[in-house]
Amino acid sequence: MRNLSREYSHTLNAIVLVIGGLLLGGGSLWGGSIVQAHESHGHGNGDKEKTLYVWAGDQNRVAPDFLAVIDFNEHSDNYGRVIRTVPIPPPGNVGNEPHHCHLSADKNILACGGLLSVLKGQKGIFFFDVSDARHPRFLFSKSAPNSSITDDFLPLPDGGFLVTQMGSATGGTPGQLAEFDRNLQFIAEYPGVPGVTPFEAPLDGSSLEGFNPHGISADFKHNRLVTTDFINPVTTLNVWPGPVELRGALRFWDLAKRRIVRTVMLPETLGSMDVKLIPGDPHGRAITVNMFSGLVYTVDPTNGRVVQAFDCDDIVPHIEVPTDGGMVQLLAMPKRGDRLIFASFEAGQVGMLDISDVEHFAQKSVVTLGRNTGPHSVHLTQDDSRLVVTDYFLNEDSFGKIHFEGDHKIHVIKVTSETLTLDTRFNLDFNTAFAFPARPHGVAMK
Repeated sequence: MRNLSREYSHTLNAIVLVIGGLLLGGGSLWGGSIVQAHESHGHGNGDKEKTLYVWAGDQNRVAPDFLAVIDFNEHSDNYGRVIRTVPIPPPGNVGNEPHHCHLSADKNILACGGLLSVLKGQKGIFFFDVSDARHPRFLFSKSAPNSSITDDFLPLPDGGFLVTQMGSATGGTPGQLAEFDRNLQFIAEYPGVPGVTPFEAPLDGSSLEGFNPHGISADFKHNRLVTTDFINPVTTLNVWPGPVELRGALRFWDLAKRRIVRTVMLPETLGSMDVKLIPGDPHGRAITVNMFSGLVYTVDPTNGRVVQAFDCDDIVPHIEVPTDGGMVQLLAMPKRGDRLIFASFEAGQVGMLDISDVEHFAQKSVVTLGRNTGPHSVHLTQDDSRLVVTDYFLNEDSFGKIHFEGDHKIHVIKVTSETLTLDTRFNLDFNTAFAFPARPHGVAMK
């Protein structure tokens, strides 16, 4: 049932990393705690992804942040086991709060974000060469000059990335959309900073005061781009005297010009974390959900119309938790465009909706992992047959207000148009896979 008290203000939180400790590098850090799986590639698996990357950090913020390489071949005896890790070398290799990551269009570069790197004066965008899939090589780290709080990556067709930077250079508002070219060189930030960089104001005259971009989705064929405003990062710090400032808006862009053409405000500002454009939709409509209401919206950029299409509080079985809708997290959409998959952190559920009727969604299937297990990140394989789920969002420990820990497990869910089914063969726990409990977040597959 819908909890009208909405106790969201002390559930969202911060962005500060105070870490001391030991900067251990190389293989000695990982010792014998990692099971070194035989690199069997199996047979009959075609071109399906066989290698899983998980971008993670030490729960105690002492060991270097690292990329875990995992056997993702369903036909392998070592399915779900860690093959190796690639720790980030110093300087700036500890306490970045590993967040999202994404492969480049040619799948040879993996870009990863450090959500809280700015709090230690470190670069927050990390690039790996994954051309040899099971032997990734760290290349270098970068930063954008006028923005920080790196969230998500959109690979560009000709190489490079657009990157949602939730905060300004100091973690406040407005954030920026940063671009890196195919050589991984910084190009520009959009819409820019008046008086500092080239600046293109939104064409609809909307304010950038609440521009803190988090989710991102694109349709390159039709020149469409949309981002979500989620939260003002600096307000999540313990040192911030006021309440956490949540956002609730979609920004629609002219993709080629990198310019905002329309801002659509949602009915409530309760944290619009992610967004997906509906493939082939003639209006270019997008789907989003507010994290602290569980309300799923279809948004039309042609007229600004917002339709409540579903309430995640109605998911069956219903799990009673403090946050309405179970605290919905990231979204995934199969390519055919008639299903939407979401994770609910507090409810511990991964659900699939039938979105064939774009204004009236219906529950199709749900997997219940357990209350407060913490599913956050959901990523589909290229053929949409498997979904990888990570159980960790963000815990700012003693310096912030966000404490969404989850249970640190990685799950695989088998996907059809009708069902979600937990793959019990895949069993990976980041509490025990290494010499220390680790927090898994970003995911990519090759």
